[in-house]
Parts: sequence; structure tokens; C-alpha cells
Amino acid sequence: MKERVAALKQQSLETPPWLSTERAQLLTGFYKNAGDTSTPVKRALAFQYLMEHKTICINDGELIVGERGPAPQASPTYPELCCHSMQDLQILNDREKIPFLVSDQAKEVYREEIIPFWQGKSMRDKIFQEMSEEWKQAYEHGIFTEFMEQRAPGHTVLDDKIYRKGFLDFQREIAESLQKLDYYNDPKAYYKQEQLKAMRICADAIIRFAQRHAEKARELASQERNAGRRAELERIAEVCTHVPAQAPRDFWEALQSYWFVHLGVITELNTWDAFNPGRLDQHLNPFYQRGIREGTLTKDQAKELLQCFWVKFNNQPAPPKVGVTAEESGTYTDFANINSGGLKRDGSDGVNEVSYLVLDVIDEMRLLQPSSNIQLSKKNPDRFLKRACQIIRKGWGQPSIFNADAIIEELLRQGKTIEDARAGGASGCVETGAFGKESYILTGYLNLVKILELVLNNGQDPRTGRQLGPATGDPTGFNSFGQLLEAFQQQLNYFVNIKVKGNNIIERLYATYMPAPFLSILIDDCIAKGQDYNDGGARYNTTYIQGVGLGSLTDCLSALKYHIFEQGTFTMPQLLEALNLNFAGQEKVRQVLLNKTPKYGNDDDFADEIMTTIFDIFYQEVNGRSNTKGGVYRINLLPTTCHVYFGSVIGATPDGRRAWQPLSEGISPVQGADRQGPTAVIKSAAKMDHIRTGGTLLNQKFAPSVLAGDEGLNKLTHLVRAYFKLDGHHIQFNVVDAKILREAQRNPEQYRDLIVRVAGYSDYFCNLSKALQDEIIARTEHNSI
Repeated sequence: MKERVAALKQQSLETPPWLSTERAQLLTGFYKNAGDTSTPVKRALAFQYLMEHKTICINDGELIVGERGPAPQASPTYPELCCHSMQDLQILNDREKIPFLVSDQAKEVYREEIIPFWQGKSMRDKIFQEMSEEWKQAYEHGIFTEFMEQRAPGHTVLDDKIYRKGFLDFQREIAESLQKLDYYNDPKAYYKQEQLKAMRICADAIIRFAQRHAEKARELASQERNAGRRAELERIAEVCTHVPAQAPRDFWEALQSYWFVHLGVITELNTWDAFNPGRLDQHLNPFYQRGIREGTLTKDQAKELLQCFWVKFNNQPAPPKVGVTAEESGTYTDFANINSGGLKRDGSDGVNEVSYLVLDVIDEMRLLQPSSNIQLSKKNPDRFLKRACQIIRKGWGQPSIFNADAIIEELLRQGKTIEDARAGGASGCVETGAFGKESYILTGYLNLVKILELVLNNGQDPRTGRQLGPATGDPTGFNSFGQLLEAFQQQLNYFVNIKVKGNNIIERLYATYMPAPFLSILIDDCIAKGQDYNDGGARYNTTYIQGVGLGSLTDCLSALKYHIFEQGTFTMPQLLEALNLNFAGQEKVRQVLLNKTPKYGNDDDFADEIMTTIFDIFYQEVNGRSNTKGGVYRINLLPTTCHVYFGSVIGATPDGRRAWQPLSEGISPVQGADRQGPTAVIKSAAKMDHIRTGGTLLNQKFAPSVLAGDEGLNKLTHLVRAYFKLDGHHIQFNVVDAKILREAQRNPEQYRDLIVRVAGYSDYFCNLSKALQDEIIARTEHNSI
């Protein structure tokens, strides 16, 4: 890479993440003096105030400009959503893993300005005030988590509209919608008027934000002695004057236009991860081809611009989380997941020259952010998959691989048009959506194994002694496996009802108090409807609940069915006693459970049929329930790092797991339980109907030697193709020797750059908690394919 990019990358990597109070101070100052306007307009005016007053940062040598905070690695806070306490700030500053530097000045600002104004007024306060006692007890006992507890809805991805239109064009569309309002026959006309006025204000604000960067670039150019850099700054000023007010004209403007939009979305609200440009290679290809054809762009220039673009993502640590939210997602990564490949809207092969250019940039930059994936269709060439696998086998977990054909089927099943499905993809960890047209909100994780623990204790939590669920019967009285499953379904139904009721209230709270008028401009059909993104304005509105611990739950139920109801190896009282003792003095029992039980992940029909049964139960309990935005609930299966937290609230389990240890992650088998090789794993996983989900996550780990040379590369590509022929949704790989991971635990200072695949993202191994490190080490390391 060029010296410029190397310097920007070094700055991004070496600057410690720190907490900036600038946004919180600006927002607090605005609200203290805000007039009496409608809520959407007030939110828009607040956004306008932020865009007009936040610090403009143009770093030395960069070509793509704009920062989330006043400088790289500066993280703003969002007190209107979650007002951090002084104790929170101290924890953020002092914690060993994923700290944020909090200066004494920042603490004083919070103590004197932010907390006194926002305490009791944040969305977090409103949420907990409205939740039922049953919801609070389930939340506190680790039965489920709540994503909107500290962050706003916004799990969405852009399509190509910002590359075809500027915000002056959006303003014209807003004006047309305002003119069409029917105040005589539409009782919501005034409400729509206020939403559209708010969008118009936000469009002005983002244009002004870009103009301020142009002004700063001209100021710097006037002071610059180096003629080459002065010319670059003058070009930056020209770019920022044109976009995003107007549609981009070239490759550079396209990247900069997106970046301003990205900053607008994540400044307006602290959306729950994953906002990203989506199909970046397809969006950029027309600009790339035109530049190459006209001689105004070279491949090296395009690569350098993309590398600068990559650094911008890495400069933005995810805003700090506290408490359970930090436990379920303990990382600086903000889950912007760039898609490459797949299909075009007409169904043809979507791989192009920019697809390979993006892969080259991923390979050379080796940054945690943005996350990256390839969408792989049967129509895509093997060359594309092999280039991705060449990067994967270097061992840092990117890119992940998605089945483009399965994603399209999933979206079609959900009611999307074929064109919208083909233009969609995956975001965050593995979640499927119609890009630019859908609000698909992840609401939180559901602890499936904890629910089984309640079944085995007649609804009581053995850790606290509290009766959390319904009394579904003394398990020692169950005469059949069917009775056990029926009790599990009753408990699951009870907690899904609690979760859905809470979710629906939270949806209304955000629709009422925290509209997102800037984001609404970007998503079809908010302008046409005059309706906010948080209130059903999007063309499609999906609410997800994420199941966690599928492999662990399967193996637990397999043990119960096999040893108690079929083989009679143990009685239920004997097994429950062993669990209550955490296997103390019961090691023989534990070894039988570990080694003499059918396990998921080995292409064993006994275990795998249980997996498909509980998948169906989970699907039936959630799928199709109505949300409050005109859409429905669906399921997906991913954990981020929540499988570690969820395991920490569960005692010993019938699969032989000791108390408080992590659960299985995603749809992967229990760590170490898959003993028949990677092909058996994918055959087991493929027995699930992935098309009925909105995303599944499968991790595999290989010794580096297995993937060496052309033979190893070919075997990996064949494994991926085989899994996708079986309709698997997603697969990703860790290529690392467990010995290296153990050495990194002992001597972290020598392995600061070691990157591993955690769940739907990569992270520095030394930044992970000890429990998560141990969980990754314990994953089966395959030594053959």
C-alpha cells in the first residue's frame, strides 16, 4: 500500500478509543433551548444543530473525509437513548477489555451537564418504566436480552439510490409528497406533514455538513505548502461541494457521498449496528468502468480510494455499552458488513472487476472494520470463491461467505419481490434483508438452553430460587420424551409472549419519542408514505428474535431422550442430582453424557432429528406474529458473544457441560462435540430449513496445514459449494492453530495483532474475555476435509 494509506492505517490502529462528550453537550444544549415543535421536527432540528456545530476533522493525507467524533477513534455518546452514569464512565475507562479512555474533563461534563439534564428522560428509562415485572425478571435472569435497551432500531442497509440521486432530488420528492397530502380525508395528514418537514430539514442539514467539510478543505489548502497535497485538498473541497447535494459523478464522489450519509445515520441515532453500503461492488462498478474508459481513473487510484474508505470505518469504534449489553456484544466493531458478488437485479452474475478489487483491499488492509462477506451464487465463477478463500486461509476470519441463492429464497418466502430479493443480502453478523427497502430490527437474544433448565426445575431458576416460568410439571414424573418437549414448548411460549409484548411496546416508544427522519429519507417508502422509519415507513418491516444455543440444546435433549427415555442408562432423579452437584463426584455420569451420547454435528440422525424438531418449535412460536409496524416476527440463529453470557447464568446441563460455561454459538455444534469431520458438520446443519430463517451462523475451525497449497484451497471451495447446494445460509472459518491461541493467552503482549473469527465478526484475540478465548480454543480444530 502507498505511504499515505499506511500512515492512515497506523493512526487508526494505534489511537486508543476514547469517549467524546461533544455530541452529548451539543444535544443537551439544543434541548435546553428547544422550542415547542412536533417531535419529528424537533428531532430534525437537533440533527441540523449537530451537523452545523460538530467538529470538522480532515486528517493529514486522507482522501475520504469525515469522522463520527471530533477525531479518529473518538466515540460520541447518546444520552437521549442511554445516559451513562459516573460509575459507567469509570468502568469504561478502567475495564481491561474494550476500554474507552474517559478524561477527567469528560467526567466533569457528565457530572455537571449531561446527567442532571437527561437522568430519568432517556429511552432506556422509558423502556424500563414500561416493562412488566415478568419482563424484568426474565431479562435480569438471562432468559433474553433487549437490543434497544441502549441503542436505537436501525439494523438496515442502503441500496443504490444515493448513487443515482442527491439530497436536492430527495427534497423534491419530499415536496411532492407534501403537496399530495389530503387534509380533508386523511386523519394522519398532519402527522405525515410533520414527518416530511423533518425529512426536509435533515436533507438540508447533510448538505450543509458536506459544505462545512468543503470550507475546511479550502482553508487547509490555503495553508498547504506541498503542491500535491494542496491539489488534493482543493479536489476534496470540490467533491464535498457536489455530494451529497447532488448525485455523484465519479468513483471518488460515490465513496464520499456514501460516507457523509453513513455519518449522518450514526450521528442522528446510535442505531444497533450494521448500517452499511451493502452491495458496494455493484454500486461502484458503473463509476469505475466509466473512469477507466474515459481515462480519469486507474485501478491503483480506485484501490487507494477504497483503502482510505476502509480506514474511515476502522476509525469508528462502536459507542460504549455497559452491563448486559456489553456482555452480549463486547467489541469495538460496529458490524458494517460489506457485500460483494451475488446476483444482479435481473438475475445474472453480479461479480465484476470491483468485486475483485474489493477482495484485494480486504486482503491488503487486514482491518477489523468494515466486516466483509461474499455472496456466492451458483452463477458466480469459481475464481471469485477461490480468491476469497485465499484470503480466508490466511487466518483472520474475513471474508465470511453467504449463499446468495438461499438469501433470495428467504426473502421471497418473506414476501419480497424477486428484484428486491436479488438486490438484498446479509448485514450485521448474518441477517437477511431487502437493502434500501426494509427495516429489519433485531430485538435481542433468546436463551434456549436456559428455558430447558427451567423445564427441568418446574419453572424455577435453580441459580436464584425464583419461580420465573410456569409450573410445567415435576420432570421426575415425565413418562416420555414427548412430555418433556411439550413442557419445553410451554415454557418457550411463555417467554416468547413476554418478549414480543415488550418488543411491541418498545417499538411504539421509539415511534412516539425517537423518530429517525434522516434515516427515513434513505429507505423506500418513507417519503412516499410520509411515515418514519421507526413507525413502519419502510416498504418491509421485520422484527427478529435470535435463538442462542441450538447445538447445546440439541445435545441436552439428545442425552435426555437417549439415556432416560430409551436406554434407561440413568433415571431422571439420578441425572438431576448430577446436574445439581455440577458433576462433583459424578464424573462417570459426565463422561457418559459427553462420549456415549448422539451429538449434533456428526451427521447422526438421532441427534439431528432432535435439532430439526426444536428448530420447528422455535419457528412456530415466533414466526408470523404481528409487530406494530405492519410487518411480522421472524427468527434467526446467531449469538455475537451472548453465548458466553447466557452460559454464565446456567448451571450444569445434560450434555455434560459444567455450570457457567459457554453455550454453543450460532448453529455450530457444541465445542469439541463434532468428531466426524467438517463434512459431517455441514450435513447436520443442512438438515435445518435455513430458508425459513432470516439468517444462521456456522463457524468452522481448521488447522492451517489443511488448507495449504492448491489442494487445500480446492477442498475448501468444494466444502463451501457442497454446503450451499444443501441450502446452507452462511459459513465462516477460523484458520489457526490452537497452540498459537494458548500461547497468546499466556503472552498477550507478543500477539497483539492476532485476529480470530468470533461469531459474525472478527476481533483481536487479546481483546476477548478469557471465557470467550477459551470457547474459541475449545472449538473443534479440523485436521482434514
